[in-house]
Amino acid sequence: MSSPAGNITGLLNLDVSIGGKWLQLLSEIAPGIKRAAAMFYPDTSTALYTAPGFSLSSYAPTGAASYYMASFEAAARSLGVEPITAPVYSDVGIEAAITSLGREPRGGLVVMPDSGFMLAGRAQIIRLAARNNVPAIYNDSVYVRGGGLLSYGTNRADITRRSASFVDRILKGEKPTNAPVQAPVNFQMALNARTAEALGLTVPLSISLLADEVIQ
Repeated sequence: MSSPAGNITGLLNLDVSIGGKWLQLLSEIAPGIKRAAAMFYPDTSTALYTAPGFSLSSYAPTGAASYYMASFEAAARSLGVEPITAPVYSDVGIEAAITSLGREPRGGLVVMPDSGFMLAGRAQIIRLAARNNVPAIYNDSVYVRGGGLLSYGTNRADITRRSASFVDRILKGEKPTNAPVQAPVNFQMALNARTAEALGLTVPLSISLLADEVIQ
């Protein structure tokens, strides 16, 4: 990260600690949760999702979700929440995972980002979460605009703007090995107040005041 090899450098759009942040925020907006499932598509390539110092072997095969799983499980231990891994390969798997989670009260859902499988199935995920009374958090505000409860993720526009400085430095002759890879520093939160009300949740000030986008 600090000394990239070869001809590649730039900015990450992922942060290894965000798995724990998702669970923390979910616990704030739904303080009664006792179980939380990390739902993910296992077949996303793991090659681009290995964090420094993190061993993928204990989580394989979990695809891109491996990048976030350690912080998710650490947050679960800290919050006294039972962590559940929910790999899904199809619409049928998504329905089974969310339905199972909703059979008992106090369940929550963290929808892990991947190469696009979850995003493509967002309408079904949002619908099933509402039907089964399961509060869920996502990485992208597009879920919230579609009826999802809460999202928290990197500000992609900020990453794009910051990348211009890398282009400028490289075009002026600087070697990529002298331009350390930068982690995301700007994050965005979106909240769907209507969904929160439908789930019987009271949105705490810690979330309503920090949300960059609130859908009433």
